[in-house]
Amino acid sequence: MSVFAAGAPAPATPNTLSRAPSDTRRGGGFRPEIEGLRAVAVLLVAVYHVWFGRVSGGVDVFLFLTGFLITGSLARALERDGRIGTAAFWTRLARRLTPAAAVVLAATLAATYLWLPRSRWTDVIAQVRAAALYHENWALAEASVDYLAREAAASPVQHFWSLSIQGQFYLLWPLLLGLTALVATRVRVRLGPALVTVVGLVLAVSLAYSVWITGTNQAWAYFDTGARLWEPALGGLLALVVHRIDLPERLRTVLGWAGLAALVSCGILLQVSTLFPGYVALWPTGAAVMVVLAGSGTRFGADRLLTWKPLVALGALSYPFYLWHWPVLVFYLAATGRSLADPLGGVLVLALSLVLAQVTSTVVEGGVERLTRAPWRRSPAWSLGVAAALVVPVVAATTLWSARITEEQRHRAEEVAEPAYYPGAMLASDPSLERMLQEMPVRPDPADAREDLSAHHTRGCHVPLSQSEVTVCEAGPPDAEHTLALVGASRVAHWYPSVLEAATANGWRLLSFTKSGCQFSTDAPTRGGEPFPECEAWNAEAMEILERERPDAVFTSSTRASPAGERVHDGFVERWRQLDALGIEVIGVRDLPRRDSAGAECVESRPLEECVSPAEYSQGATDPASVADLPDNVTLVDLTEYVCPGGRCDAVIGNVLVFWDYSHMTATYSATLGPVMDEALRGATGW
Repeated sequence: MSVFAAGAPAPATPNTLSRAPSDTRRGGGFRPEIEGLRAVAVLLVAVYHVWFGRVSGGVDVFLFLTGFLITGSLARALERDGRIGTAAFWTRLARRLTPAAAVVLAATLAATYLWLPRSRWTDVIAQVRAAALYHENWALAEASVDYLAREAAASPVQHFWSLSIQGQFYLLWPLLLGLTALVATRVRVRLGPALVTVVGLVLAVSLAYSVWITGTNQAWAYFDTGARLWEPALGGLLALVVHRIDLPERLRTVLGWAGLAALVSCGILLQVSTLFPGYVALWPTGAAVMVVLAGSGTRFGADRLLTWKPLVALGALSYPFYLWHWPVLVFYLAATGRSLADPLGGVLVLALSLVLAQVTSTVVEGGVERLTRAPWRRSPAWSLGVAAALVVPVVAATTLWSARITEEQRHRAEEVAEPAYYPGAMLASDPSLERMLQEMPVRPDPADAREDLSAHHTRGCHVPLSQSEVTVCEAGPPDAEHTLALVGASRVAHWYPSVLEAATANGWRLLSFTKSGCQFSTDAPTRGGEPFPECEAWNAEAMEILERERPDAVFTSSTRASPAGERVHDGFVERWRQLDALGIEVIGVRDLPRRDSAGAECVESRPLEECVSPAEYSQGATDPASVADLPDNVTLVDLTEYVCPGGRCDAVIGNVLVFWDYSHMTATYSATLGPVMDEALRGATGW
């Protein structure tokens, strides 16, 4: 009979352990200390999220325990029946995991509609759909390399990334173990050693990949299933050999307490979010190994704490509690305007999450269990139907809502705005225009602001963090008398509409190529404190292009403004000297101030008079480039007064939304700067 035939026993799941009487081989049976370990892990996750804005390592313990419990369950099925019922396995998991997840996702959609600004709806909807279909980790991985998304507010479902990895593990693992058993039978190899070999190989390969990708692209690695697979594989390997390990009681006592102390201290001593996964994640997973090896039954061991009834009870609720704590926190922070919860607010977040977890466990999960109690309702088809009945409405709601938003955006795009009522930057140069302003909708609509990008972006001239090749875009006559090149990072790219208008008005040829997070500089580029080789390669190619094209002038940033201060980097000046040697002029535009709140979100949630950020928040009182030792080919341009007049960075000027996030202008506002950019460029170049 096929090893993939139906009929395997119900597996242990993240919120329901098998309650077999006393068989602890390969993780079997009810082990109350594991419930307590899960309680400690979920408490660490929630407490660090709520009060410290940090990551604790608790999720790594969940991944480890997933491998430990599932591998033990599947291995026992193979030993007992000689097969794994993959259809029954998957559908039972779907029946057990889907109810709570679907309810949380549906509640998140409703809360998003009621309490979050429309500018966040599109992102939340897309992530709810990704979470429902168990690929949220890949959606977040893509966002982690999207520089323009890096300042987006936290999604209320982003914690589903770990559940997505678990879901992908559930799909892979029975196939892998079943195939291993089939091959072992065919070649007459004992099942136990074959499983240990294969699981150990997965552990080794995944850990090696994790170490490499974490060092290369940690932001991506954090959500990469391949970089995380070694954690459940470690648990799986322990499940396969734990029954052979018999440690003396004193050693078990030491291991238990040492493991618990290591787990609790992990988030305190390590910056988990910027170091994991890689080999550093061996800290929390190794701590979990020690606790599991310690087991229970020792007189003075950690299991005396871990088997405490309140902890065991919380462990049983760890799955719904984990599901609820993050959206409750995100909506609390959105409602209070805080970045972290205060002591009382944090207690309320945790208490509400626990109440919702208990209700979800009793009413939702318990209701589904009662509904499927009859033997004929436990077939794979029935389990799949129950899961589909809960997930399909969530996915359908996200699809219909997305379609509605797209249609509304299309209608807004078709509306013809009267230019006289949308002067934008021209209001700063001609205050008399204010008398013509009327109560008109802000343009772009805050809900559309993220998509308010220029042709420079839509044509692919601005490349993402992960790309090292330069993409050059050209506008204007190829035989123009003068050629201007716009080069730099995203805060150079947002000037493109105004520069294009000036170039078009004067018949100049415009070359444009920019890259996210990559300054046009000779400094060794870094990202998050790590080398940024894609930027280094992009810079080298950009210089080759400039040397070949020999534009008359390069338009680029002359300073970098941040809350830590505004400065001129040495690498900027060195790059300008290189251009001077090529006979190329430099037009250095002063970096605009950064806002202390996201423009679009503020306009939707607060009165306009409250959506003002002081220029001094990130910009110096004097342009530091104006007092620096610059080469003779550099001319400085400062247009701050047209974006933050009088030192006030208003979210809206002349009925036009200025910044869509904390630091990037909308293309619509940039275009209103065309006349002043024209004057500034002609003055700088003398063309």
